[in-house]
Amino acid sequence: MRKKLKVKAGHTGTLDPIATGLLIVLTGRRTKEASSFLTLNKSYEVKARLGMQTDTFDCDGKILQQNDATITKEELEEVLKEFRGETWQVPPPFSAKKLAGHKAYELARKGVSVEVPPKKVSIYSLKLEEFQFPYFTFDCDVSSGFYVRSLVHDIGKKLSVGAMVVEVRRTGVGHYRVEQAKKLEEILS
Repeated sequence: MRKKLKVKAGHTGTLDPIATGLLIVLTGRRTKEASSFLTLNKSYEVKARLGMQTDTFDCDGKILQQNDATITKEELEEVLKEFRGETWQVPPPFSAKKLAGHKAYELARKGVSVEVPPKKVSIYSLKLEEFQFPYFTFDCDVSSGFYVRSLVHDIGKKLSVGAMVVEVRRTGVGHYRVEQAKKLEEILS
């Protein structure tokens, strides 16, 4: 973007490799305001799969465990209730969190055992949208610093079957919505 538009540009937070959706990019003098966007709440649409656990907590990772146990919609909804509100969350080992000057995913890719310290986060809303075992989709509004992959992993642990993210789409950052955004192709054309 910088080269094509010949303008100073910077984004206000990263998306996971499999994620799509809203990524706010600031240009020119506005790049100095990037840090104020980092603390904004985020909204996501997520598709997850029960019965499968990976090292990255998503479908891009190496499968660590598979489970044939069946979970009902009611069981899942009961577990989801437990996650609403304020909680401590451990970020995934494959994340951009800094550990001893390195990003956690850099260490994890080298085979180094990574233990990321927990962080206090909030889940303001968590709504099950669809359930077709082993898949389920949900929408959530969360605080900054929240990892959807960790939430899905923790749901799988709570249900004793494992779970991983299949798709994730960021739909909002603060009051900014993905529907209001321009696609990168539109900006670059």
